[in-house]
Amino acid sequence: MDNIIITKYVYELLEKDCNLKKISIPVDATESEPKSFIFMSEDALTNPQKLMVLIHGSGVVRAGQWARRLIINEDLDSGTQIPFIKRAMDEGYGVIVLNPNENYIEVEKPKIPVQSSSDSSDEPAEKRERKDKVSKETKKRRDFYEKYRNPQREKEMMQLYIRDIDIFQENGSPEEHAVYVWDHFIAQSAAEKVFFVAHSYGGLAFVELMIQREADVKSKVTAVALTDSVHNVWHQEAGKTIREWMRENCCNWVSSSEPLDTSVESMLPDCPRVSAGQKKE
Repeated sequence: MDNIIITKYVYELLEKDCNLKKISIPVDATESEPKSFIFMSEDALTNPQKLMVLIHGSGVVRAGQWARRLIINEDLDSGTQIPFIKRAMDEGYGVIVLNPNENYIEVEKPKIPVQSSSDSSDEPAEKRERKDKVSKETKKRRDFYEKYRNPQREKEMMQLYIRDIDIFQENGSPEEHAVYVWDHFIAQSAAEKVFFVAHSYGGLAFVELMIQREADVKSKVTAVALTDSVHNVWHQEAGKTIREWMRENCCNWVSSSEPLDTSVESMLPDCPRVSAGQKKE
């Protein structure tokens, strides 16, 4: 329940405190199909100068959050993207907040009616009624036991994935979300310079975006700030031109006890790694 409450509260802050608009995707979704959403400032697509794009990591976090643990144990400034958004807007940036973990909705599984096996038998009506009654009582006890054993799972749920996000696989993923938002929003923006801030798995999603849209990203993105990014240019098969671009235009701030911005050795031939000035707890 805490997860739901925190997510709802942060969404409200994005709209009320940061004045962002919730935009549904897919952009051509029908009324009845599953939808996700992102958040954008009023001038995200029209600001002619600068656009800031924020991507969080994997897990339970949703749009506007960096780390659920920090929100709970410390404060909203530490665990959410709100300070980044407010500063960016104060400095004249348009803002787009991605929501890469919101790739499906959960709905209750339809119940399949069970046909009574006694309907077609030659048993007397009184005997059939007794059997049906026993069967119903057994099911009632079983349902009660299941609810007692696992009170959180009162209903059996199924996942409906969001159309148009699943462009590589059958199911939606953060990588696909990033490409979709690029194609339909970021690439269409008027901004001369686009900047990304990507945390953890968000860094991997950005590298995948580069692999899929290399020329477009290079022509529009000025710089990328990564924080504890889990990307891997070898596993993701990022080519030499992408690795060279990342060396010049990206920086990965990683958890370290070294002073802020101290160079940290990297095994990967891509962007520089520097200390974020604190250890990961």
